[in-house]
Amino acid sequence: MRTILCLSLTIAMWVVGATVDAQQPTKIPRIGYLTGATPDGQSARIEAFRQGMRELGYVEGENIVVEYRYAELKPDRLPALAAELVRLKVDVIVTGGSGLTRAAKKATTTIAIVMAQDTDPVANGFVASLSRPGGNITGLSNLSPEISGKQLELLKEIIPKLSRVAVLGTSSNSPGNAQQLREIELAAGTFNLNLQYLTVLSCEDIETAFRAATKRRAEAVVVQPGPIFNSNRPQIVKLAVTSRLPTIYSHSQYPLDGGLMTYGASLPDLDRRAATYVVKILKGAKPAELPVEQQKV
Repeated sequence: MRTILCLSLTIAMWVVGATVDAQQPTKIPRIGYLTGATPDGQSARIEAFRQGMRELGYVEGENIVVEYRYAELKPDRLPALAAELVRLKVDVIVTGGSGLTRAAKKATTTIAIVMAQDTDPVANGFVASLSRPGGNITGLSNLSPEISGKQLELLKEIIPKLSRVAVLGTSSNSPGNAQQLREIELAAGTFNLNLQYLTVLSCEDIETAFRAATKRRAEAVVVQPGPIFNSNRPQIVKLAVTSRLPTIYSHSQYPLDGGLMTYGASLPDLDRRAATYVVKILKGAKPAELPVEQQKV
């Protein structure tokens, strides 16, 4: 009887313990997605990121939570948004540009940061090297300054007598943008083109830039990458058409909005690829040891 009683108590304790273990909540990974754009302007990239996560077994709302933070084209909001994600104790922060990565880097040195894109992460001080990042940041680099030269070449092909080109950009101060500008200037010399660099820092500057291009008798336009441009694609395409200026864009979304042509990296593809880094980190990989992937067009 004692043996049976002891055995019964053991089974009962095992059942209770198993029940308690079964009731322990499973920790659901939480991802922070930081963007400088608007929800509409970033929708294609976000869907690509979600697709990449789904392909790797992570479905938003089921076994993963994503906290989206939009700066709405106001860069001064980025530090507060990055700090908010840190307070939420997310497992990984995904960024899509040097300004975003810099804000996240200042907010945390411990939470992993995955760059969906950066023109030059080494020059920007985000990683020690592409092969050994060495800190809490890794991801993808899309440094391809030769793209700018190819864009001018394509414009020259469709407009053989082209001589004046307006270049719309957000800044020439970052290492990546400065290198792209040097490349386009070299290409302009090869094709005997006169460049007009027009800086666009806000939505209001877009129409002003097209008026300036027309006034200076530009014959074509190059639109460089940037969240302001990405979030205002329909307006830019419309202005290019009404200004009767053949325009080449930086990524594939513009032709979907009626743009003439594009040559550059596919930003949604970069976000989809960034999901692989997120999943590796969730499974225990250290960002310091994950090489930065150099993307080519």
